[in-house]
Amino acid sequence: MADRRGQLVTRVRGMLGEALGATRTRLSIAQTELGTARERLAKVRRAAAVVPERVGAQRDRRLAEIDDRHTAQITELARRAAHAAQREAPGAACADWTRWRPTPTRRAEPPGPLRIGTVRIPGAEPVPALVPLLDAGHVELTGDDRVGCDAVVSALLLRGVGRADPGAVRLVGYDPEHLGGGLAGFAPLGTAGLLTFVGPGGLARLLDDLVEQIRRINETVLAGEYGSLRELAAATGRRPEPWRVAVLLGGDELSRHERGQLDRVVRTGAACGVHLVVRGVPLPEDPTVTRVGAHPDGALIGGPGGLPVRLDPPPPPVLVTETCREVAARVNAGPAPTPFTDLLPPPERMWREDSATGLTAPIGEGPHGRPVLLTLGDYPPHALIGGPSGTGKTNLIFAWIGALAARYSPAELEFYLLDFKEGVSFARFAKGRRDPSWLPHMRLVGINVNTDREFGLALLRFLAEELRRRADAAKKHEVTKLAELRAVDPTGHWPRIVAVVDEFQMLLAGRDVVAREAADLLEDLARRGRSQGIHLVLASQDVRGIEALWGRPALVAQFTLRIALPKALRILAERNDAAQSLPRHHAVVNAESGMAEGNEVARIPSASDWETWSELQHRLWRMRPQDAAPARLFDGDAIPRLADAPDFRALTAPETGHPRTPVALLGEIIDVQARSAALRLPRAPGRNLAVLGTRVDEACAVLDAAARSLARQHRPGTARFSIACLDPDADPAARSLYEDLADDAAWYDEETVGELMVEAAEGLGAPGTPHYLLLFAVDAAAGAMAARIGRRTGLEELRRILHDGPERRTHVLAWWRGVARMRADLGGPAARTDQIGAWVALDAHGGELGSSLYPGTGGPDWYPRPWRGLFFDRAVHRTGQVIIPYGPAR
Repeated sequence: MADRRGQLVTRVRGMLGEALGATRTRLSIAQTELGTARERLAKVRRAAAVVPERVGAQRDRRLAEIDDRHTAQITELARRAAHAAQREAPGAACADWTRWRPTPTRRAEPPGPLRIGTVRIPGAEPVPALVPLLDAGHVELTGDDRVGCDAVVSALLLRGVGRADPGAVRLVGYDPEHLGGGLAGFAPLGTAGLLTFVGPGGLARLLDDLVEQIRRINETVLAGEYGSLRELAAATGRRPEPWRVAVLLGGDELSRHERGQLDRVVRTGAACGVHLVVRGVPLPEDPTVTRVGAHPDGALIGGPGGLPVRLDPPPPPVLVTETCREVAARVNAGPAPTPFTDLLPPPERMWREDSATGLTAPIGEGPHGRPVLLTLGDYPPHALIGGPSGTGKTNLIFAWIGALAARYSPAELEFYLLDFKEGVSFARFAKGRRDPSWLPHMRLVGINVNTDREFGLALLRFLAEELRRRADAAKKHEVTKLAELRAVDPTGHWPRIVAVVDEFQMLLAGRDVVAREAADLLEDLARRGRSQGIHLVLASQDVRGIEALWGRPALVAQFTLRIALPKALRILAERNDAAQSLPRHHAVVNAESGMAEGNEVARIPSASDWETWSELQHRLWRMRPQDAAPARLFDGDAIPRLADAPDFRALTAPETGHPRTPVALLGEIIDVQARSAALRLPRAPGRNLAVLGTRVDEACAVLDAAARSLARQHRPGTARFSIACLDPDADPAARSLYEDLADDAAWYDEETVGELMVEAAEGLGAPGTPHYLLLFAVDAAAGAMAARIGRRTGLEELRRILHDGPERRTHVLAWWRGVARMRADLGGPAARTDQIGAWVALDAHGGELGSSLYPGTGGPDWYPRPWRGLFFDRAVHRTGQVIIPYGPAR
């Protein structure tokens, strides 16, 4: 029992010891873990103490990065906004006043918004604050800052004026409180009609006028085709109406009528270029209205809650005044001409029009931007152009010719041009040394013909003959009009003909034969030409005082198309003074014989400068038909050359024998065709030539051309040329001729001329070798010729040769230095002159020629002029023929 108790105690003690050991072990472990945990806790506490500091630093760094990025973005956005503002409102619309100057937009380009201040952004450059006005809307100014409001008004007006073409912005001021003083700086615009003021009580009339302008523009300019003037300008490249800006600065409360009209302007004005800038006059709510509030503590765009802006200072008064003065001066000087290309069709449409029923082409731009058309046909058939020197008459003719030539091919249209004033502006239509091109439609160009009225008469004769030819063809086909003739004879050549005569009054000047015949031909062409497609365009500085037109109302009445340039007189009807107030580069076009109801004002483009015209002419020249020939150019100041004469080049010598009828060419006829004055020398009495006058060079030129043309018709050795030079001044020309004729020529002087007479007279026994006596200043040998040589004197032998020689192929071509000297050599004042069958008068007056040399009484109407002669062949002519002697051969 005791043992068991002892055993139990021992076991219990053992178990307790084990338990105590295990407990102690676990305690030790727990204490170790506790120490470790305490160390971790201390670490955690230490780490937790560091986190806020690190997180704060990271947060601060992150916030700084965000702030920097935001600032950079704001700066970039501000830069882009400023750049966009400059792009939308370039030049005068946005520039600072220190470097401001007018910068008009290109033609028909919208001016864009206008700057009134800047938007300030911290850390970024200021951004221009822009307000839409022209072609966009209206501006209403509110607030207590009157100075700021005045600055906005001045800025808007000056920038608008400087951004548009001179005269394209018109201002109307209504300032009942200060009577226009608020717009005093813009007063110079009033001298050009660009600024008007409406006094107190005139607001209703002003608003009525604006509404009427809007109605007119909608009905006649936009006409349902376009929604606004801006849209029209973008589509056509033209802006036919100015911008109208009404500045309303206060006033009494509006009446019901005024409020209604103001509302209409707000709703519909912007589309028609009518705009309001108002202060003290409330505008209705409308998308086109921009409100600017100016207050002492700042300004807002868009009303309360709008965009804060800093208003610009007002423009310097000197800048406003000088700019307005410059704009007014340019407007008073007249607008610049429009581009010539506005008159031309696209290249692919050139030469596509048909002229059967008439010719139609634009001449310029009308007040509403639409082209003003000119028509030549059955009605109106002919045109009369008038305007003082320097008003653009030649330029208008160029523009009209270019517009027609670009639309109608040379098969449809031909031109004949004549310019009686001195100058060569029309020469560019013909082939020249500087430019080998020519206008394919041009058939004749006459320049510097102010002293050659006969050339104008020749043109009228040519047109009269063409009229007769067309009338005969129409009669043959039993039709009456050109359109009908072309329909029944499609293979015929029936283009319409336009004959332009500039300064035509010179053709009709005086009371001589030329003026009378020219007036008769003009009247006939004007009356009958319309039906056969022949149209006359006459231009003059002044049609007053043309005696040849007196008593011919039917002639003037045919010219129903009238074109009057600035200050033109007597072109339009008597009480139609529309041309007196025209600006430069404009013309009144009237197809109703000048009656006021037919007036159309056209702005004429610049077409006469070389580069502008050359581009069109070269294009049309490259399009010309292969068989096209250049126009005939007649220059009254040029001396023709025999070698260039078609008639001279056509002369040839027969292979055997002598020419049947030799022809002596004396000079160029003043005619539409380049023809030579030809003296036929058959074996018939009187076929001799006398050159009469004291001009050495011209007389030598006539004899030289005659001899060279005769020599061209004879083979070497088959004709004799006896040259007698009795004037030392003629010696160089005569020697040159003698040397060129070589073996066929013999030389005589004052000492041997008598022997020539005897020899030639003795050779008259039987027809033999043709013999031509070329006597230079034969009257100078009167003394030597008076001496008897054998049975007769030299003069008696000369008279015998003149009388009998032509029938035996011996012809005298002699120069006498006066009509009286020739008569003396022929036997005296009463001597017969029928042995002189032809003569060329140089500086011999018509009265000297008398009835013995010229049919009728009193002699021909001949007034000498340099390098011209009057040729008369009694076997051919009824009247004398004016010629131009050919120039020296060398």
